[in-house]
Amino acid sequence: MPDFNASRRAWLSSTLAAGGTTALSGPWGLPAAWSQVATPTPGKRYSMKKSINLWAFPYPQKMTLQQCFRLAKDAGFDGIELNYDLDSDLSPKSGTTEFTAIRRMAERIGIAISGLCSFLFWPYPLTANDQVRRARGLELAAAMTQAAHDLGTENLLVVPGAVHIPWRTDYDPVRNDVCEQRAKEAVQSLLPLAERLKVHLNMENIFFNGFLMTPMEMNAFVDSFQSEWVHVHFDTGNIMEYQFPEHWIPLLGQRIRNVHLKEFTKKGTDHSLEAFRPLLDGTTNWPAVLDAFDQVGYRGYLTFEYFHPYQHWPEALVFQTADSLDRMLGNKS
Repeated sequence: MPDFNASRRAWLSSTLAAGGTTALSGPWGLPAAWSQVATPTPGKRYSMKKSINLWAFPYPQKMTLQQCFRLAKDAGFDGIELNYDLDSDLSPKSGTTEFTAIRRMAERIGIAISGLCSFLFWPYPLTANDQVRRARGLELAAAMTQAAHDLGTENLLVVPGAVHIPWRTDYDPVRNDVCEQRAKEAVQSLLPLAERLKVHLNMENIFFNGFLMTPMEMNAFVDSFQSEWVHVHFDTGNIMEYQFPEHWIPLLGQRIRNVHLKEFTKKGTDHSLEAFRPLLDGTTNWPAVLDAFDQVGYRGYLTFEYFHPYQHWPEALVFQTADSLDRMLGNKS
């Protein structure tokens, strides 16, 4: 059997011998290549708002909505993004009366509802081959539009379609052109309600779903509606496996209406939700990303999205994220 440890030692020795001290010439003794990553500009501040998604809280298992709102406010967030599902305070079980009460509770606490999103676009895709599921997805999307209005937010995240959903075994793949046609029909059918309620339908880039894989495709899709109510919900983490958010932002430009800051690490081999990390614990070039947002004039919410609330002391994740965002935005040094 080959001696892999010996081979590794030999490789390291030859590398150091060839490169001399340059192999460790970067800042803090890191590899020189790392020094090419953009570094924060001292004293630079960004006029963007801090938000966090409800998935970072142990709701509803351990905390109520009110507790989540208060924790987000106490941590210093400007807004909180809510998630629509099938069985909670934020579901078809609630209506205008209940959602208006949630809105007023947020107002009393002093935190804005920065947007509404949902995992329901996956079990009920707007482009599914199954017509019943497709119709149910459209029905739920309309209910989300009404809920967003009642909650007092103008932002609804929309997943317009999927060629493939790798984490679901019950999704029949859809041909690309058919996916695009169905997605356009679905969004177009939602537009009259969105326009009446003044809710922006913000298309999210997913990448894992095989649809709208480049910023040019996203631009063409959004622009095809010629509507002030169709925009982009840009997710920094969803493209990180093979692409870079700082490349997309200048191309999407002012189409970006809302943002998910999802940290991702390229160091691992896990391509599930486990590849997403707490903010700053990944490989995203945040200085370059923030500069790109600033240069296109984005001044809206930066919403941290994470799916694993801490099992113990869940408030630690919330406060850590707020602190990270303060440092990223130049509010702390």
